[in-house]
Amino acid sequence: MEQRNESMRERLLARLPQPENLAAYREETTSLLAKHERAQFWEKWSTEVLAFCALGVFFMISSTWGQRLGRNTTVASYAIVGIFFFMSQMWRLQYNLNRNQVNLLKEVKQVQLQVLGLQASLKKES
Repeated sequence: MEQRNESMRERLLARLPQPENLAAYREETTSLLAKHERAQFWEKWSTEVLAFCALGVFFMISSTWGQRLGRNTTVASYAIVGIFFFMSQMWRLQYNLNRNQVNLLKEVKQVQLQVLGLQASLKKES
């Protein structure tokens, strides 16, 4: 059993990136996470705008346009608004999934940097 754990440890350590310069890898990781944060900001913003527009059109149809439109046009308009609102909620779900993936990536990168820092300090000592 000990031998099996040792081989698993070696395989995990072999998968770690071995950068020549730890500071450059840390900077690269920071820029990668910043890129993901910007992408998430715009993804969330577009989701919110689509939901707000769908609800705005819904209330406009309900209040002012509803009396002027025929029954079939009103039902079709409500269906289109419902589809847009459904799409916005699907985008919101995708945003939440992506946000969780980025949070997991942050944690993994943080652990990687800690392990690499420990490896570098052990190499300096020996």
